[in-house]
Amino acid sequence: MSIEQIAAAIDRVSAALHRKPQAGVHDDSAATARWGGGLRTQVHSDNGRSVATDMPAEIGGGDSAMSPGWLWRAGLASCAVTRIAMLAASEGLRLEVLEARVTSRSDTRGMLGIAEADGRLVPAQPLQVELHVRIGAPGVSAERLRALVAAGAGCSPVTCVIEQPLPVALHIDVAA
Repeated sequence: MSIEQIAAAIDRVSAALHRKPQAGVHDDSAATARWGGGLRTQVHSDNGRSVATDMPAEIGGGDSAMSPGWLWRAGLASCAVTRIAMLAASEGLRLEVLEARVTSRSDTRGMLGIAEADGRLVPAQPLQVELHVRIGAPGVSAERLRALVAAGAGCSPVTCVIEQPLPVALHIDVAA
């Protein structure tokens, strides 16, 4: 789609949601992961798409696919780029460069449920996350591009769920 088509689509949806705000609330497509043996999974969406995951060999995986943690970083990077591109299109900006790189630092002990010497559990989540965005648009000031990135990343659903976490409601069905 061209930036004009993207902007027109966003304008149509925005106008409809201003008239009828409740129409914006919806159930998202579920992600259903099925164990594939070892530490491998196959994750399916409601529309039939799927992605495989596996863990590194160092912790018992087969290293045959990307890890769930990498997919999380990929989701953060791609969601930020998508939201920034949407905002740029809405503002009529023609981007020449837009990429995001997500880095994180983790302690594997947390995922394995290992405690510190004092008995405190090591956190399972990353200890640090960084979103690096590279952007360029001809004739657009660096200040405007920085503001665009900040605004776009600030409305990225994946960024927001990390910065403003929600509790996960755990439901367990035991198979017979």
